[in-house]
Formats: sequence, C-alpha cells, structure tokens
Amino acid sequence: MSEPIWDEIYEKLPTRPEQRQERFDMFDTFDPNGNGILSLAEVDKAIRDVLAIDEIFDAKPAIMRAFQAAKACGKGREDIGDDYIEKLEFKRFLLGLRMYFEYWVAFKRIDEDDDRRISFEEFSAAEEIMKKWITNFGDLQEEFDTIDENDGGMILFIEFCKWAIGKSLDLEDDDE
Repeated sequence: MSEPIWDEIYEKLPTRPEQRQERFDMFDTFDPNGNGILSLAEVDKAIRDVLAIDEIFDAKPAIMRAFQAAKACGKGREDIGDDYIEKLEFKRFLLGLRMYFEYWVAFKRIDEDDDRRISFEEFSAAEEIMKKWITNFGDLQEEFDTIDENDGGMILFIEFCKWAIGKSLDLEDDDE
C-alpha cells in the first residue's frame, strides 16, 4: 500500500459545515439512479470514479466500516429499510471514511505479512510506533488481549477499530 496523500483526501471529502452544498452535490453524483439512497456497491463505485483516490478505494474494510456506521446512525426510510445511506447520513459516511481510512493505514503498518490480521509478534514489533499514535498505551500483552475480543490470537480490523476509537488513535503524519 502506498502512503496516502492526506491533503488530497481532506480536499476531496467535503465534511466541513460550510461545504454542505458541495456534500449534497457529491451525494447526487454518487447516486447514479437518483433514488435518494446509496447502496454499498454505489458507494464503492463512486469512491473509485468520483473521489478517484486509489488508496481509499483499495481499503475495502475501511469503506465497509464507514458505510455500516453511517447507515446505523439514521432510522432509515420504512419503504427501503436500513441497508442504504440517505443524503442526511452522507456527512457521517464521509467523516467515518476519513477516520476508518486512518485506522486502516495504521492497521496495515502493523500487519507486516499483509494477511489482514495482526499477530502478537507483529503487534510487539510495532510497539514504539503505536506509542506515537496513542498517548495511553499500556502493557503490551494486556493491550493485545483487550483488542482481541474473540480470543482468536489475532487482531482483526473491526477489533482494531474499536480499540483505536477508544484510544483516540492519531497517526503522526496525517496532518490533522
């Protein structure tokens, strides 16, 4: 995975309050059939074609987490159910995409063998870098065991995200 260009990512994700109209216009661009809702497939395609940031497009777990978080924050229209993102949930999606992408970058930096799981050995090897991202990093084994919620002996991305949110993980090079 190449290193992300954070300035380009910030520029292309209209999340600030004054960018509301730009965000609504982007939603309309993401919604090719004009039905006012976005499926995961439409979001995935639009990330490739509209945002055109390969690093984000290739971060499928981050896209999935952001999509799930955004659709969970709204009630959902009764006529379509809860499997889609509506226009008012789109800002949450973009904010989530930015956050989960940062966590994906951190996860990939630790996952040395690129198997989408972090072993204790990989976690141990990354201790010093993680201490730059998290101010309250505790005992190595205790942190690993806390993250590994399913006791599988490996940290999965969803587990890593829960931990990263709780620890306020912040990469040192993301300029935010």
